[in-house]
Amino acid sequence: QLQASGGGLVQAGGSLRLSCAASGSGFSIRAMGWFRQAPGKEREFVAHTSPNGGSTGYADSVKGRFTISRDNYKNTLYLQMNSLKVEDTADYHCAATTTVYSGRSDSSNYYYWGQGTQVTVSS
Repeated sequence: QLQASGGGLVQAGGSLRLSCAASGSGFSIRAMGWFRQAPGKEREFVAHTSPNGGSTGYADSVKGRFTISRDNYKNTLYLQMNSLKVEDTADYHCAATTTVYSGRSDSSNYYYWGQGTQVTVSS
């Protein structure tokens, strides 16, 4: 199971750190991703990381502002979000996959999904 946390209300320009705790085995052998969905919009890729954290990918909209990382000893995935914008407001979900790098921005390649955590950025 995956459980995301750390969301909240923040002013534009502020920062938040999301966490995604994984229970059970296998976390360290799976690539992980963050996706978000705003009301009335489709789910959107945010960032992904390889099983050992050595390779990452980001959506253009968050590149340079967000950082994905993981701690395989703690079975936890993180998303550090800086310089937040109003348009970052969404429900953020973590997910697991075994697909290769080229497929990690596609939500259909993810098979374990956690409950979301709401991020609201005010102007």
